[in-house]
Amino acid sequence: MIKRAILPVAGLGTRFLPASKSIPKEMVTVVDRPAIEYVVREAVEAGIEQIILVTHSSKASIENYFDRNFELETTLEQKKKFDLLKEITDILPKHVSVVSVRQPQPLGLGHAVLCAKDIVGDEAFAVLLPDVLVKDTATENDLSLMIQRFEQSQAAQIMVEAVPDHLVDQYGIVDVASSPNEGESTVMQGIVEKPAVGTAPSNLSVVGRYILPAKIMAMLENTPRGAGNEIQLTDAIASLQQLESVEAYRMKGQTFDCGSKIGYLKAVLHYGIDHPKLGEDFKGLIRELAL
Repeated sequence: MIKRAILPVAGLGTRFLPASKSIPKEMVTVVDRPAIEYVVREAVEAGIEQIILVTHSSKASIENYFDRNFELETTLEQKKKFDLLKEITDILPKHVSVVSVRQPQPLGLGHAVLCAKDIVGDEAFAVLLPDVLVKDTATENDLSLMIQRFEQSQAAQIMVEAVPDHLVDQYGIVDVASSPNEGESTVMQGIVEKPAVGTAPSNLSVVGRYILPAKIMAMLENTPRGAGNEIQLTDAIASLQQLESVEAYRMKGQTFDCGSKIGYLKAVLHYGIDHPKLGEDFKGLIRELAL
């Protein structure tokens, strides 16, 4: 069973400037909680018990958010604000731990994953990119389904979603013989980064969720710097494909790119209308603005 998830959070968030100049982009709120909490919740719902933050010196607020704040908790208790107290103490279930490791240099996603090598050891693990929020269907968690498929096939899983054909040049696109149904996986031949429209091998783009075997760490150690003079996770996955099957899992849910400003606003709208306390009032506000 996959119990550990790596969340690379060391990036500077340049797509979210000027806000990210002083606030980690992962801590920008979507409705009433930081974006990264949604990603952690997704992992926990899939059975993850340890969150590994690959972080940077400027991102201490992320670690603090998942830590206890006894002064605040005591104040809320004394003021009998028990609803608020429950909200902050329930951020992380008691059986889930959060640890962190520094990425000393900005050497790419592959390098960020490699920084967690000593923590994951010889066990398979998940990687979740916190820029992307995955809104699951009402009944199923896509990450959980990916983990189930990995346990059945022992093949690394790459989450993908269908995108319009005219937008394939904005994404990493997987090469597959045929497109799987939603909630299913298929063996992939490779990943093509931002192919020209009309040349893409499929319309399935990489989402930012991976289930990987422990051996990928050794491959990352031997992966030379690639695009951007960085160690690319995609290059290590290509090396893994030389040894065994890697599968593309087609998701059922919906994604929001919170690394971009318009993607963030879209996430606020979708999560806002579904909010258990604010949803109805938020829908009314949207109707007012539409008039």
